[in-house]
Amino acid sequence: MEIAGWIIVILLFAVGLAGAIFPILPGALAIYAAFFAYGFFISFQPFGFWFWTIQTLIVVVLFIADYAVSAWGVKKYGGSRASVIGSTIGIIIGPFVIPAFGLILGPLLGAIIGELLVGSNLNLALKVGLGSVVGLFSSMVVKVILQVAMIVLFFIWI
Repeated sequence: MEIAGWIIVILLFAVGLAGAIFPILPGALAIYAAFFAYGFFISFQPFGFWFWTIQTLIVVVLFIADYAVSAWGVKKYGGSRASVIGSTIGIIIGPFVIPAFGLILGPLLGAIIGELLVGSNLNLALKVGLGSVVGLFSSMVVKVILQVAMIVLFFIWI
């Protein structure tokens, strides 16, 4: 039973880290689920109040950072609410529509289209599109760092 637990924990950690790059995957929630899998298959004993409090706070920060950092990239480059929405839609559907390059082109094109729809000129729309990609990559870096911190804390705790 313990081996099955570790396999599930490791798979959930892998899905969680992949979720930092592919927004369709559950990311931090998969890592959080790994803690429960460990508890059910092995033991909840190592986890106390502080473990759950710290991990929950990291998950909350991850959710806020995921949207805030991406929107920050668009806003920093002069984007409107329409370009933030377009970028978000592009992040979600881009990888499905353009499999190899959709993760980058989705938010880029989504922000450009959103900005053009509100009447901005092409130069501003391109600049905002670039900002969406900068925000996306910044968000990925923050997510990877925080998710690795979650995993490291898990191993320290056990």
